[in-house]
Amino acid sequence: MSTAPNRRAVAVILLVPLVVTLALWTFAWPAARIAPRDLPVGVAGPASAAQQLEQRFEQRDGAFDVHRFDDEAAARTAIENRTVYGAVVVTPQGPHLLTASAASPVVSQLLREAVTASVPEDTPVRVTDVVAAPPGDPRGSVLGASMLPLALAGMAGGAVVTMIGLRGARAALTLVASAALVGVAVTAVTHSWLGAITGDWWTEAGALALTVLAIGSAVAGLAALFGPRGIGLGALLMVLLGNSFSGVSSAPHLLPEPVGAIGQWLPPGAGGSLLRSVAFFDGSAAGGAVLTLSLWTLFGLAAVLFARRAPTPAEPVEPAREPALTG
Repeated sequence: MSTAPNRRAVAVILLVPLVVTLALWTFAWPAARIAPRDLPVGVAGPASAAQQLEQRFEQRDGAFDVHRFDDEAAARTAIENRTVYGAVVVTPQGPHLLTASAASPVVSQLLREAVTASVPEDTPVRVTDVVAAPPGDPRGSVLGASMLPLALAGMAGGAVVTMIGLRGARAALTLVASAALVGVAVTAVTHSWLGAITGDWWTEAGALALTVLAIGSAVAGLAALFGPRGIGLGALLMVLLGNSFSGVSSAPHLLPEPVGAIGQWLPPGAGGSLLRSVAFFDGSAAGGAVLTLSLWTLFGLAAVLFARRAPTPAEPVEPAREPALTG
């Protein structure tokens, strides 16, 4: 009696719990450990009062990265440039908290709680949302939920291009065209229909298309280098790790270290940061995300264009040519 089917059954029995455990760890562990970690915040106002407030922030060791500003105008500019998530302006009437719910509703709420807890109980705290989340998505739910479909779209594009046997320039053009159409379709839904993003329409479509292209080309490139195993590696990087480490639903600075940094090196996290920048902040602080997505795209397309791999089952194998007979 052959033992091969028994071995495969045992492999499935062991593999499924392992995959489930890994997925649970990647999604649940960062969510269960959300807390500020070197979260950039600002303090502005008279030197003595601002210094006292800065010391209160620094008492929570490692939680906040405090930036000092001369006045409220400078603090507002820093928020609009995505240098800080929010700022506290010390005034004679009490602290004035400046937030940006468009950057992260979770961080905005956290700052409200932190500032309220740091002042005497009867002291009023005035709050101004400098860059507010749009009415169509006040809690950032749509933006947070959009990253998984984008990751799956890129994953599907890279896998399908590989499995149907497209190679070289034809595969690269297919990935580009597919990503462009996904960017247009998703922008039509999130911007035109739901009103969850409110920036320039075509810039948002370009950001979404670049995100999908980076994921799809990376998956196709890994498959070109390692065969079908590359698709599994791509799923691990882009869907399992990339999506759960992206910080789109909260903020990268709220995730455990080094998860937040790793997430920004992967296309889903970089794509989420880029989309926030172009949708709400006129492209401020978008350079790092664009660079990350571009590098993944170049790596993937270069591998698709130049790597040699064994044909997949869907591809015909060219017969060997017989040498020509000489007289």
